[in-house]
Amino acid sequence: MCRSIKRLRTRTEVATDDEIREAARQYVRKVTGFGAPTARHQAAFDEAVDEITAASRRALRRISRTLEQAATVR
Repeated sequence: MCRSIKRLRTRTEVATDDEIREAARQYVRKVTGFGAPTARHQAAFDEAVDEITAASRRALRRISRTLEQAATVR
């Protein structure tokens, strides 16, 4: 669906907060069909971006911790 969204994690580094937010914004644009939301829809659009950004950040942190722990065990 969103093939052009940048991969946000590699084996050696995790994306910056700006990269995570931009990927969330791109995802919401794709899902809603808005390149730029109208004033009427701006609040809903921004809230969706905020929620997806937060969820993505949590997931990346947890995955990174798990990978670090696995590397330590080896």
